[in-house]
Amino acid sequence: MPDATPPSRQPDAVPAPRKPEVVAPVPPPTAPAPISPEQAAFLEAQRSGRLATVDPAGQPHAVPICYVLLDGILYTPIDEKPKTGDPRELRRIRNILANPKVCLVVDHYEDEDWSRLAWLQVRGDANLVEDAAERARALAALRARYRQYQSMALEELPLLRISPTRLIGWNWTKGAAALTPQPPCPASGRGGEQFPRHPAD
Repeated sequence: MPDATPPSRQPDAVPAPRKPEVVAPVPPPTAPAPISPEQAAFLEAQRSGRLATVDPAGQPHAVPICYVLLDGILYTPIDEKPKTGDPRELRRIRNILANPKVCLVVDHYEDEDWSRLAWLQVRGDANLVEDAAERARALAALRARYRQYQSMALEELPLLRISPTRLIGWNWTKGAAALTPQPPCPASGRGGEQFPRHPAD
Protein backbone atom coordinates (compact mmCIF):
# COMPACT_ATOMS: atom_id res chain seq x y z
CA MET A 1 0.00 0.00 0.00
CA PRO A 2 1.56 3.34 -1.01
CA ASP A 3 2.44 5.87 1.66
CA ALA A 4 -0.20 8.51 2.25
CA THR A 5 0.68 11.90 0.82
CA PRO A 6 1.27 14.34 3.71
CA PRO A 7 -0.99 17.38 3.73
CA SER A 8 0.55 20.45 2.16
CA ARG A 9 1.68 23.07 4.69
CA GLN A 10 0.38 26.59 4.29
CA PRO A 11 3.04 29.28 4.50
CA ASP A 12 2.98 31.44 7.62
CA ALA A 13 1.01 34.63 7.16
CA VAL A 14 3.19 37.70 6.71
CA PRO A 15 1.96 40.60 8.83
CA ALA A 16 1.09 43.76 6.93
CA PRO A 17 3.75 46.46 7.29
CA ARG A 18 2.89 49.13 9.84
CA LYS A 19 2.16 52.53 8.42
CA PRO A 20 4.87 54.92 9.60
CA GLU A 21 3.77 57.68 11.95
CA VAL A 22 3.76 61.11 10.35
CA VAL A 23 6.06 63.35 12.35
CA ALA A 24 6.58 66.98 11.42
CA PRO A 25 10.27 67.93 11.07
CA VAL A 26 11.60 70.16 13.84
CA PRO A 27 12.99 73.45 12.47
CA PRO A 28 16.51 74.42 13.59
CA PRO A 29 16.88 77.09 16.32
CA THR A 30 16.46 80.68 15.14
CA ALA A 31 18.71 83.59 16.06
CA PRO A 32 17.36 85.50 19.09
CA ALA A 33 15.47 88.74 18.52
CA PRO A 34 15.91 91.77 20.79
CA ILE A 35 12.87 93.12 22.61
CA SER A 36 12.36 96.87 22.22
CA PRO A 37 11.60 99.10 25.25
CA GLU A 38 8.01 99.53 23.96
CA GLN A 39 7.53 95.77 23.65
CA ALA A 40 9.03 95.17 27.10
CA ALA A 41 6.74 97.80 28.65
CA PHE A 42 3.71 96.17 27.02
CA LEU A 43 4.68 92.69 28.25
CA GLU A 44 5.26 93.95 31.77
CA ALA A 45 1.93 95.81 31.83
CA GLN A 46 -0.12 92.69 31.05
CA ARG A 47 -0.67 89.88 33.54
CA SER A 48 -1.14 86.80 31.37
CA GLY A 49 -0.74 85.43 27.86
CA ARG A 50 -1.64 82.42 25.70
CA LEU A 51 1.17 80.00 24.91
CA ALA A 52 0.82 77.81 21.81
CA THR A 53 2.89 74.66 21.24
CA VAL A 54 2.74 71.99 18.52
CA ASP A 55 2.88 68.21 18.95
CA PRO A 56 4.92 65.87 16.68
CA ALA A 57 1.90 65.35 14.40
CA GLY A 58 1.45 69.12 13.90
CA GLN A 59 -1.55 69.55 16.24
CA PRO A 60 -1.46 72.96 17.98
CA HIS A 61 -2.17 73.30 21.71
CA ALA A 62 -2.71 76.64 23.50
CA VAL A 63 -2.98 77.42 27.22
CA PRO A 64 -3.10 80.62 29.30
CA ILE A 65 0.09 81.29 31.27
CA CYS A 66 1.71 83.69 33.72
CA TYR A 67 5.18 84.92 32.81
CA VAL A 68 8.01 87.27 33.68
CA LEU A 69 10.47 89.08 31.41
CA LEU A 70 14.14 89.06 32.45
CA ASP A 71 16.93 90.41 30.24
CA GLY A 72 15.00 89.77 27.05
CA ILE A 73 13.97 86.20 28.03
CA LEU A 74 10.49 85.11 29.13
CA TYR A 75 10.01 82.59 31.93
CA THR A 76 6.81 80.73 32.76
CA PRO A 77 6.41 78.12 35.53
CA ILE A 78 4.34 74.99 35.81
CA ASP A 79 2.67 76.01 39.06
CA GLU A 80 0.47 74.38 41.70
CA LYS A 81 -2.89 75.32 40.24
CA PRO A 82 -5.03 72.12 40.02
CA LYS A 83 -4.03 69.97 37.02
CA THR A 84 -4.88 66.51 35.73
CA GLY A 85 -1.94 64.13 36.14
CA ASP A 86 1.76 64.73 36.71
CA PRO A 87 2.73 68.37 35.98
CA ARG A 88 5.92 67.09 34.34
CA GLU A 89 3.82 65.19 31.80
CA LEU A 90 1.67 68.12 30.71
CA ARG A 91 1.06 68.34 26.98
CA ARG A 92 2.88 71.67 26.66
CA ILE A 93 6.00 70.08 28.19
CA ARG A 94 5.83 67.03 25.92
CA ASN A 95 5.28 69.24 22.89
CA ILE A 96 8.23 71.51 23.67
CA LEU A 97 10.54 68.54 24.22
CA ALA A 98 9.55 67.28 20.75
CA ASN A 99 9.40 70.70 19.04
CA PRO A 100 10.75 73.80 20.83
CA LYS A 101 9.01 76.28 18.50
CA VAL A 102 6.33 78.21 20.41
CA CYS A 103 4.18 81.31 20.07
CA LEU A 104 3.05 83.50 22.97
CA VAL A 105 0.26 86.04 22.45
CA VAL A 106 -0.25 88.80 25.02
CA ASP A 107 -3.11 91.24 24.53
CA HIS A 108 -4.84 94.22 26.10
CA TYR A 109 -8.64 94.32 25.77
CA GLU A 110 -11.15 96.89 26.96
CA ASP A 111 -14.80 96.18 26.26
CA GLU A 112 -15.85 99.84 26.47
CA ASP A 113 -12.98 101.38 24.49
CA TRP A 114 -11.69 99.50 21.48
CA SER A 115 -9.32 102.34 20.64
CA ARG A 116 -7.10 100.90 23.40
CA LEU A 117 -6.93 97.38 21.96
CA ALA A 118 -3.42 95.99 21.45
CA TRP A 119 -1.58 92.69 21.20
CA LEU A 120 1.96 91.38 20.92
CA GLN A 121 2.92 88.01 19.45
CA VAL A 122 6.23 86.53 20.62
CA ARG A 123 7.54 83.66 18.52
CA GLY A 124 10.48 81.79 19.96
CA ASP A 125 12.27 78.67 21.11
CA ALA A 126 11.30 77.16 24.47
CA ASN A 127 13.10 74.72 26.75
CA LEU A 128 13.23 73.60 30.36
CA VAL A 129 15.47 75.58 32.72
CA GLU A 130 17.91 73.24 34.46
CA ASP A 131 20.56 75.65 35.77
CA ALA A 132 19.99 76.21 39.51
CA ALA A 133 21.10 79.86 39.53
CA GLU A 134 18.93 80.74 36.53
CA ARG A 135 15.94 78.96 38.09
CA ALA A 136 16.38 80.80 41.41
CA ARG A 137 16.59 84.20 39.70
CA ALA A 138 13.55 83.56 37.50
CA LEU A 139 11.43 82.19 40.37
CA ALA A 140 12.30 85.21 42.53
CA ALA A 141 11.12 87.52 39.74
CA LEU A 142 7.92 85.49 39.25
CA ARG A 143 7.14 85.69 42.98
CA ALA A 144 7.74 89.45 42.93
CA ARG A 145 5.28 89.78 40.03
CA TYR A 146 2.60 87.34 41.28
CA ARG A 147 1.98 87.20 45.03
CA GLN A 148 0.16 83.86 44.63
CA TYR A 149 3.50 82.22 43.78
CA GLN A 150 4.96 83.19 47.16
CA SER A 151 3.16 80.26 48.79
CA MET A 152 3.79 77.71 46.00
CA ALA A 153 6.68 75.22 45.93
CA LEU A 154 7.80 76.15 42.43
CA GLU A 155 11.30 74.80 43.05
CA GLU A 156 9.93 71.26 42.68
CA LEU A 157 8.16 71.96 39.37
CA PRO A 158 9.27 72.55 35.75
CA LEU A 159 10.20 76.04 34.61
CA LEU A 160 10.13 77.05 30.95
CA ARG A 161 12.37 79.57 29.19
CA ILE A 162 11.14 81.27 25.99
CA SER A 163 13.86 82.90 23.89
CA PRO A 164 12.16 85.30 21.43
CA THR A 165 13.09 84.98 17.76
CA ARG A 166 10.46 87.29 16.24
CA LEU A 167 7.97 89.78 17.67
CA ILE A 168 4.89 91.14 15.92
CA GLY A 169 2.60 93.70 17.48
CA TRP A 170 -0.56 95.69 16.75
CA ASN A 171 -2.71 98.37 18.28
CA TRP A 172 -5.83 100.23 17.17
CA THR A 173 -4.08 103.53 16.51
CA LYS A 174 -0.93 102.51 14.65
CA GLY A 175 -1.79 99.05 13.37
CA ALA A 176 1.07 96.60 12.82
CA ALA A 177 3.70 99.34 13.10
CA ALA A 178 2.82 99.92 16.74
CA LEU A 179 4.84 97.19 18.44
CA THR A 180 6.73 95.72 15.48
CA PRO A 181 9.97 97.60 14.76
CA GLN A 182 10.91 97.33 11.09
CA PRO A 183 14.37 97.56 9.50
CA PRO A 184 14.93 101.01 7.98
CA CYS A 185 14.89 101.56 4.24
CA PRO A 186 16.09 104.70 2.41
CA ALA A 187 13.42 107.26 1.62
CA SER A 188 13.38 108.08 -2.06
CA GLY A 189 13.78 111.77 -2.78
CA ARG A 190 13.79 112.76 0.91
CA GLY A 191 16.40 112.76 3.61
CA GLY A 192 16.49 110.33 6.50
CA GLU A 193 14.90 106.86 6.67
CA GLN A 194 11.38 105.54 6.63
CA PHE A 195 9.96 102.35 8.14
CA PRO A 196 7.81 100.28 5.77
CA ARG A 197 4.40 99.30 7.09
CA HIS A 198 3.20 95.75 6.56
CA PRO A 199 0.17 93.76 7.73
CA ALA A 200 0.60 91.64 10.85
CA ASP A 201 0.26 87.89 10.42
